[in-house]
Amino acid sequence: MKGRLEGKVALVTGAAQGIGEETAIVLAREGAAVIVSDIQDDVGRKVASKIGASALYLHLDVRKEDEWSQAIQRILQKFSKLDILVNNAGITGFQEGFGPQDPEKASLESWRAVHATNSDGVFLGCKYAIQAMKSNPGSSIINVSSRSGLVGIPGAAAYAASKAAVRNHTKSVALHCTTQGYPIRCNSVHPAAILTPMWGPMLGDGSERESNMAAIAKDIPMQKMGMPDDVANAILFLASDESKYITGIELTIDGGLLAGAGAPPTKKE
Repeated sequence: MKGRLEGKVALVTGAAQGIGEETAIVLAREGAAVIVSDIQDDVGRKVASKIGASALYLHLDVRKEDEWSQAIQRILQKFSKLDILVNNAGITGFQEGFGPQDPEKASLESWRAVHATNSDGVFLGCKYAIQAMKSNPGSSIINVSSRSGLVGIPGAAAYAASKAAVRNHTKSVALHCTTQGYPIRCNSVHPAAILTPMWGPMLGDGSERESNMAAIAKDIPMQKMGMPDDVANAILFLASDESKYITGIELTIDGGLLAGAGAPPTKKE
């Protein structure tokens, strides 16, 4: 049986770990030729090697326009087309040691650093993907935003603002492509509480990690944290022709978190 992405070419940014890594694996499994891109070259190459012959590693710092231009040129030279872009690369500011991320104490330097990757990177990705895809039927751009792009996060102000920018830019891209007659769809996904390395600094280690995970799960209606494949499978749907009439949407993957407060039934004694 053919995969759902048979014959398609996909570029995934931030694919060395977490959601990006799982997405690259899932897209390749469904028949796509996948370009695994990141700035963590050694780890990224291992991901591409693990996937096998259908994957290629490409160094790409999403903050740099010249690297986007070179990456797209290389992809077109090798594959003659690009069908799917997953703008996944992102940072919180915590792992990078930028210090306080609240609206009162965050530095302008840290604010700009978070936006450079999360917001500028998505803008540049969309810009160059549109140019490569606009004559290519069935093209799809998926931007990885966050639950934090839909609600305020006082302790991660830069991250939340940057992910809100991703959400809104997705809609602008979707409308631009339709009004120009380009066969490109653009949608955003909004994960929350997905167990990836990004959560490491917040969860801690050992018993502390377990108790922190349990505390987080307690506030989620489905009572558990999500896994990278939960997001990767949603991205697969948006990348495939199964979603050919869907553009400009925001798809939340959050165990019901944004649906409202849950009130699970209590057991009778």
